[in-house]
Amino acid sequence: MVSDFGKRSELFWPPMKALIREVLLSFWKVHILHHAGEAPVHGQWIVTELRRHGYEISPGTLYPLLRRMERLGWLRCKVDPNGGRRARKDYRLTVEGRKVLGLIRKQIEELYKEVVLGAHSNHGGRRA
Repeated sequence: MVSDFGKRSELFWPPMKALIREVLLSFWKVHILHHAGEAPVHGQWIVTELRRHGYEISPGTLYPLLRRMERLGWLRCKVDPNGGRRARKDYRLTVEGRKVLGLIRKQIEELYKEVVLGAHSNHGGRRA
């Protein structure tokens, strides 16, 4: 959990920026896909949910991420037509997004078995 890194100021520790860019963005995407598959989600709810897990994400990171996931066809956005310029946008998982989430779940299970439980995969008998 990111909160294990300690104070918020440590989010600006140089290696943390690379960690966020290279790894945590993927975790956030999995969270979004998972929750959008359960019920419609909106930006502020996602920020609150990710913070509950110890992640800090700014709107400047989240909203472009949601738009990218929508462009990829993983999410569908619905906006209240009477809500005006700042209307809440609800995101739902699409059929394609459900396929992606299914694949991710299989990969996470395999990774969990190897990395957390210590089950070794077979790499031709070679260990580094």
